[in-house]
Amino acid sequence: FEEKRVRMMEIFFETKDVFQLKDIEKIAPKEKGITSMSVKEILQSLVDDGMVDTDRIGTSNYFWAFPSKALHARKRKLEELESQFAESSQKKEALQKSIEKSKIGREDTAERAALIEELAALRQKKEQLKAEIDKYRECDPDVVEEMRQTNKVAKEAANRWTDNIFSIKSWAKRKFGFEESRIDKSFGIPEDLDYID
Repeated sequence: FEEKRVRMMEIFFETKDVFQLKDIEKIAPKEKGITSMSVKEILQSLVDDGMVDTDRIGTSNYFWAFPSKALHARKRKLEELESQFAESSQKKEALQKSIEKSKIGREDTAERAALIEELAALRQKKEQLKAEIDKYRECDPDVVEEMRQTNKVAKEAANRWTDNIFSIKSWAKRKFGFEESRIDKSFGIPEDLDYID
């Protein structure tokens, strides 16, 4: 497929002319050995990649590609890549300088080793104290208050659902004349169901 694309571009570059699809479908099989069935597909892929220009004039589509445009596109791409390379090189240099700067004052000395050891010991102590605080967390007034609020919300929700069950049972008794014990048994409602105080 790539080879066919290259051969198709040769048609444009060698002739430096503008073509309609039907013209290319005649020229490509004769001069470049591209089957007429695949011409449209190859041409469309070149148009999609911006290598061949196309425009509709009246009822016809015209296709063209000039060597100068391809050259300019390559030059632009080269400049873009060179710019990216220069930018990346500057970033690399800046990072290298930053690394060198960061190393100053971090030389491996006995004092630094002692401080690192002390830091590790303090971090370990902090973790131990955190674990101890977590053990007594349930005695924390904030946690106790939060549990009270959660319990209050849960109690209100339970009573609301109990109320809903009683309302439905009452409606079913009125509407269908069912006995309360039959409704309880059918829906698995415990006999001692009541509001939570």
